[in-house]
Amino acid sequence: MNVLAFFAHPDDETILAGGILALLANSGAKVHYLVATRGEGGEMGEPPLCSQEELGEVREKELSCAVQTLNGWSLSLLDYVDPVVQGDQLYAYTEDLEKLSTEVYEVIHSRDIDVLISHGTNGEYGHPAHVITNQAATASIKKYLASHPDKPIYFYTAASSFNGNPKPRLANQDDPAHIILDVYPVLGQKIAAAMCHRTQHALFVRRKSEELGRKLTVPEVIVHLESLHRVYPPVDGPLDDPLFKLIEKWEWKQPSL
Repeated sequence: MNVLAFFAHPDDETILAGGILALLANSGAKVHYLVATRGEGGEMGEPPLCSQEELGEVREKELSCAVQTLNGWSLSLLDYVDPVVQGDQLYAYTEDLEKLSTEVYEVIHSRDIDVLISHGTNGEYGHPAHVITNQAATASIKKYLASHPDKPIYFYTAASSFNGNPKPRLANQDDPAHIILDVYPVLGQKIAAAMCHRTQHALFVRRKSEELGRKLTVPEVIVHLESLHRVYPPVDGPLDDPLFKLIEKWEWKQPSL
């Protein structure tokens, strides 16, 4: 089974779905990673590990480390630039949805993808870059279905909503979970992948450290519950697609529909 994990920035793959992606790879799936930007506009670490000008190159290496740790099959990056912004402002990396969705479609076609996993409808916490990535993923599936009507393909989004979500801020409220998976068997892999993203460690722990009033470590903020929402085909009964069949041996539950 060929899986395409399509995300906006380096580290999104690990934080949002690293455990599930590792479980899929460890169970025999070929997990291909496609990332739209090199995260050039992100944080550089505390203290800074590089300059802003060097950040894209550094984060690409961090991403490569994480993908290797998650047993990814391949890694490709698109040539979009993550904009540098001041303060807490968030921006998309492109407004050309047609171009972006065509690029994703071409990867789906060339890699003979069976399952696409990407950002959720709400962009998790409303990040415009995550939202347009989701929109491009959705449009690419429509393009693929139009040109390959007889080829089954499945589209899931990560960080879907469910009661008891350990990180409700990241949950896509319009995407109810169809699968909730305990990724504890590969939690060490997920933590190791997060450790690859060294420039983002301060970002990973900042919010929770402020909530608890003490400095947390990266392993302390990596959660073992992950979730998926199936966009296509729409779910109208028990799951029976290739992704589910590959992970059903792990501890999971399917919420009532």
